[in-house]
Amino acid sequence: MQAIDLLLQRRSARALTEPAPDADTLRLLLAAAARAPDHGRLRPWRFIVIRGAGRERLGELLAAHARRLHPAASEESLARERAKALRAPLVLVVAAQCQTEVKVPRLEQELSAACAAHAIMLAAVALGFNAMWKTGGAAYDAQVKEALGLAAEDALIGFIYLGTEPAPARDTALRVPEDRLREWP
Repeated sequence: MQAIDLLLQRRSARALTEPAPDADTLRLLLAAAARAPDHGRLRPWRFIVIRGAGRERLGELLAAHARRLHPAASEESLARERAKALRAPLVLVVAAQCQTEVKVPRLEQELSAACAAHAIMLAAVALGFNAMWKTGGAAYDAQVKEALGLAAEDALIGFIYLGTEPAPARDTALRVPEDRLREWP
């Protein structure tokens, strides 16, 4: 697949099933992530692999977060939160561990991690898989971050769900709308 074709065809999956990327493929995805733009060569990105029973523990973590926010949440609502962790056979948490004692602004370090996440998604498609990038309130919660082994000040960039699409992808051509583009004099 040509790089331009990959860039023009990539889109987030709606559903993902087994197989997930195996260990060798995951290493390739992370090697692609390591090529993200990185001002100051700080390598702020951190990755947490969640698979198997770890997804159920992630689901409990998401449900606990929802319960803290909404103590009267129904069991049905909490079950939906738990199910989010089971959207795909592999979940990759992408975070930015930003250095404050350097001249590179925190935002640029977070953007580097976001570029790493995007590189993972592109590499997944190139290797025959697909992905979806999710955040939600749990991504910004200090207790969720702590449970994942991150510091409260770390930025949880997203939960990248990885797997195989059960049905062939529908080709949807997207273009930048004219109202999003202008020339500067």
